[in-house]
Amino acid sequence: MLTRNVAAPSSLCPILPYDWQFQVSDQLLFPHNLNPNLNRCCSTRKIKGFRLMANFWESIRSGILKNNAIQIVEPASTLQEEEDPVPEEFVLVEKSHPDGEVQQIIFSSGGDVDVYELQALCDKVGWPRRPLSKLATALQNSYMVAALHLVRKLPDQEGNEEKKLIGMARATSDHAFNATIWDVLVDPSYQGQGLGKAMVEKMIRTLLQRDIGNITLFADSKVVEFYQNLGFEPDPEGIKGMFWYPRY
Repeated sequence: MLTRNVAAPSSLCPILPYDWQFQVSDQLLFPHNLNPNLNRCCSTRKIKGFRLMANFWESIRSGILKNNAIQIVEPASTLQEEEDPVPEEFVLVEKSHPDGEVQQIIFSSGGDVDVYELQALCDKVGWPRRPLSKLATALQNSYMVAALHLVRKLPDQEGNEEKKLIGMARATSDHAFNATIWDVLVDPSYQGQGLGKAMVEKMIRTLLQRDIGNITLFADSKVVEFYQNLGFEPDPEGIKGMFWYPRY
């Protein structure tokens, strides 16, 4: 189990501009590797003189501070639009061909994923098949669903676009402290271009903007290094992921 633990600030911190159309950054910009001015904004949060501890166990507790400090209880938001991430959609990559065809890779976070396309994508990466009804339920109950679609715009055929799912990832969350990223996959024909990295980075940014600082995922041994380069840490402070399986 990999964990990316951040002490998230009470208010949204500035995020550096990001050129999605031309390149994927070599390093995750938030919350590490920011310029000093942004670090001063984002690195500390003071509540009545007490500092919020940034280690793994402290951050997953329910807001009780050390040293017999008073527990600070912030009222939950009553506005639904403040609890759910605002769906986004933008062009990640665009390429024009000599014949006039335009290809775009579009990132979206509004849950626009067809389960049949998702099953076909899982087949391409060699994942075992899961019941379509459960796939649909998993998508519906996710806190955030990110998708990458390849859109082909043919010349002289305005409005007649071809759209294909080439990547997806989703996250579940308690909407307050913790989130887990699941099912990160990219079509093998489009791997090695930084698309998966861009998708996960964008999800992390969105979760941090919602003040969710404990972000975890489960990684196959072959892709542990990929997630470490994104700031995830295996077994932080010796913490182990525990699994329970039915024995029958």
